Amino acid sequence: MGLRDLVVLLDGSARDEAKLKLAVALARRHDAHLTGLCPLELLFPADMSFALGGYPDLWAMPEFARQIEGQARAKAGIIEANFREILRREGIPGDWEFEPGALIATVAARAQTTDLMVIGQANPDVTPPAVARNLIEDLLMTAGRPLLLVPFAGQFEQIGKNVLVGWTHTRESARAVHDALPIIEPQAQVTVLTVETAGHTSDAASVPTADIAEHLSRHGVRASAARTVVSDGLSPADALLDYASDCGADLLVVGGYGHSRTRQMILGGVTRDILRHMTIPVLMSH
Repeated sequence: MGLRDLVVLLDGSARDEAKLKLAVALARRHDAHLTGLCPLELLFPADMSFALGGYPDLWAMPEFARQIEGQARAKAGIIEANFREILRREGIPGDWEFEPGALIATVAARAQTTDLMVIGQANPDVTPPAVARNLIEDLLMTAGRPLLLVPFAGQFEQIGKNVLVGWTHTRESARAVHDALPIIEPQAQVTVLTVETAGHTSDAASVPTADIAEHLSRHGVRASAARTVVSDGLSPADALLDYASDCGADLLVVGGYGHSRTRQMILGGVTRDILRHMTIPVLMSH
């Protein structure tokens, strides 16, 4: 089953263009409907993200509050005009949604009614509004739908021809692989990779990803099974990203937060490291 309904999250940043190019390419390929989603809270200055929070010190200055919100709405109007022009120029069916409600709840609710949400990686050089500082993580844990994450640098207009799947025997990995099936092109090269740590490797005569590679082949996917062993302090996330670079992958598919989010935040984890260091688009599901 192909993608029929896509949402791209827009915030007026310099990365909107890259997100839109990828979303438009997917919409064209699948003859899908594309919605531009623009939450009001993403448009506030970083130190004004509490504008909708009912804080007395802000609402004691109603003129100031109205000015900040007015500027955000004006910015949304510019983003909308650009989005609609792209839809018109590219001949893509779609619509626009401006969302004034609470950021996480409203975006998660919208993601639950789409096939795929395209969203940008957090840029470490740009401070977002406080409510958005863990936006991807919050959506992964609440939306129940896959996210297509676009790195904060680079252009990525086509994906799905050379795909790397980071595989573990977990619910999250299984979900991500199946969520990615519509994106994988019919003649794509797909590598299903498991990352093992030195001293904890599986039987040398077997490849842990052989079963999922065989399953994908029954969907008409040319999938090969592979494994790599991590040593010398290299993290599993770095191993995945290095392998993706070496094989020229245009998409990385991984499950998000196989361990608890709190544990990963404290001890580190693959999800957190990939969110920080991705260099190609990542499809992630939880």
